[in-house]
Amino acid sequence: MPFSPQQLKKFLVDAGFEVFRMRGDEVMLAERPRENLILDSLVSLKCGPPLTVRAVFRAQKSSFQHDDAAQLFRRVRCLASVAIGFEERVAYVVPVNDPGDASHLLDEFYDVLVVAEARSPEAAIELVRQALGFDKRLT
Repeated sequence: MPFSPQQLKKFLVDAGFEVFRMRGDEVMLAERPRENLILDSLVSLKCGPPLTVRAVFRAQKSSFQHDDAAQLFRRVRCLASVAIGFEERVAYVVPVNDPGDASHLLDEFYDVLVVAEARSPEAAIELVRQALGFDKRLT
């Protein structure tokens, strides 16, 4: 059964998840990874068919200053190896610029996106729970 983005959001909220935001046909799920309760989102569910669960695994360059890009992506892929049933879709670098001076680079995120297709809405819920339970950040 295909879901509209709004129906998918309601389905997730009814299942007990907190929605962070909507982006097109994708519902970003809220996570509270830090003690100060700042919301973040590295897990999302994309409308289908098929429903697709997406999870981003991440390392910050500032945490591994002496690693080059290849080493950082190896670290992230090692972290992502727990995502059994998910497959890597893309790896990319996200620059973090100074909000007061966009020409000044503060840091970089090295991200690996993994995805899993759900065979049913119930299977999507289980994949979302699994993805939310992954340790997705290298520090």
